[in-house]
Amino acid sequence: MNTTKTWVAHPRRFVHIVAVIVPALLLTACTGAAPVATSSPTAGGWESTYAEPAPVVLAPLRGTEVAAGALTNPSLAAKIDNHEAARPQIGLDRTDIVFEELVEGGLTRYVAVWHSDVPEEIGPVRSIRPMDPDIMSPFGGIAAYSGGAQSFLDLIRAAPVFNVSFDEDTTGLFSRISSKSAPHNVVLKASELVSRHMDLPAPAQQFAYAPSMAASSAMVDGTPISAINTRFSTVRWPSWSWDATAQSYLRSQEGGADLDSNGAQLKSTNVVTMRVAIDTKYGAVPKTTMIGSGEASVSTGGQTISATWVKDSQTDPIRLVDANGATIRLAPGNTWIELVPTGQGSVELVP
Repeated sequence: MNTTKTWVAHPRRFVHIVAVIVPALLLTACTGAAPVATSSPTAGGWESTYAEPAPVVLAPLRGTEVAAGALTNPSLAAKIDNHEAARPQIGLDRTDIVFEELVEGGLTRYVAVWHSDVPEEIGPVRSIRPMDPDIMSPFGGIAAYSGGAQSFLDLIRAAPVFNVSFDEDTTGLFSRISSKSAPHNVVLKASELVSRHMDLPAPAQQFAYAPSMAASSAMVDGTPISAINTRFSTVRWPSWSWDATAQSYLRSQEGGADLDSNGAQLKSTNVVTMRVAIDTKYGAVPKTTMIGSGEASVSTGGQTISATWVKDSQTDPIRLVDANGATIRLAPGNTWIELVPTGQGSVELVP
């Protein structure tokens, strides 16, 4: 290593600065040798495999997650027979929501609602009743039935739904099947009907939903209940029992398993009982009073929470609130609603 000394004047003394010259640097400077080249990343040498997940929304009548834009079709609410000669019904296992209501003779019928999963056929379809406009109106969409008394037809035709009736069908959507006897044999081409009316809007969300069964109101704040026994009359007493393996309530009628058209027992994620008054203004045809409020229970996951149901108008959905007035959240999945009369009916919750 070479050094040089340089004397620098200073007010009081001379100081010297020693400059250290590194031979390697001098050599580089003197010879002009180029620096060693290093490789650099090339464009496109690394690509991310991350894919942004598709946006999801809640199915409005089930509370399950679906791809955004997947359920733009209207709902279909149909009047379904529950006479012994009508069983097993077609398509009940694929409903989003089912209402069971009292009709004449102590029998019951259903207002069944499909949106998330519309079958090719549903049935047997029966005639309209006076409470059906109050049940069907919040869903909008399509209302299907097989005629009815003129006064009841006037009510449903005044409701904000698209009416489709067997008595007026000229397009072949309705037909009678040979495997059942009239009047319990009218079936409807459901998926074709819905596909013809995609201009109608999808239904609004009817109930509040938790993100999971464990987070539902009944599971968080309810008490263990293994069976729900209801009675509409001396000839109709449907019941539900919790099946932990199926993670669903299994349905029975008059003491026997209630089967779908595939031979499997009908089941539901949520079971709601509503105590309702019966209006006798139509004589032998009872009208379930749907606008008002009353006692209710909500069962999910083998537990039940007491509730109050409230419906403010024909077009308003049913609200379910707990003892503190907080909105009850159902589990994601299908729901059956038992509209049990306050007079002749009863609800028994079995631990």
